[in-house]
Amino acid sequence: MTLTNTPLPAVESQRPPPDMLDLLGQPVGLRTDNARRVFRSGDVEVVALDGVSIEIAPGEFVAITGPSGGGKSTLLALLGGLDRPSSGTVYAAGAPLDQLTQGALDDYRLQRVGTIFQTFNLVPSLSALDNVALPLALAGVPVGERRRRGRLLLELVGLGHRAGFRPPRLAGGEQQRVAVARALANRPGLVLADEPTGNLDTSRGEAVMNLLEDLNRRGATVVLVTHD
Repeated sequence: MTLTNTPLPAVESQRPPPDMLDLLGQPVGLRTDNARRVFRSGDVEVVALDGVSIEIAPGEFVAITGPSGGGKSTLLALLGGLDRPSSGTVYAAGAPLDQLTQGALDDYRLQRVGTIFQTFNLVPSLSALDNVALPLALAGVPVGERRRRGRLLLELVGLGHRAGFRPPRLAGGEQQRVAVARALANRPGLVLADEPTGNLDTSRGEAVMNLLEDLNRRGATVVLVTHD
């Protein structure tokens, strides 16, 4: 597993519309101190991460590369507060995540982190618009505002015309773009992307990468997992 803070080459595309200038919150810095993650099943022990220490400054764009099974997604889950290390410490914005109350950890995940999952994790019974607006609903945002913002985000990823479609009626690449839009719903200062272009063709993949780079230029911390 390799980390680099060199952004991938930019590609040309249109800038987001002016009313999307409020995309982001305060950028989040990250640090891990000797983080270790071990999974156990009976007598079998699998070490996914073994003593990883990294530091990512607020506003950096970092790519985590390496072969499958190298612990990349596990590290991303620790940084996003979705999992805890077996030993060692993960810090976000200077706070040790394992010492936060459950409420504070939930707020961190909901309000400060936007995660683009490799498997999309969309709710199949909800429309694309309602999937994007779901984090806003959980945050108590009024219906009108969350639907307005959801539509803007779908337009941003080129799916405004598919707002009423449920995930089973969307192609894999379209589902991925809905997942990207949902990750931006609550104006995160940290974007974690697990293989965000893995199910997209070249042109759509470039568009998603350009969006991530644009978010980084606007100040967001971006951590990308990729095999490329």
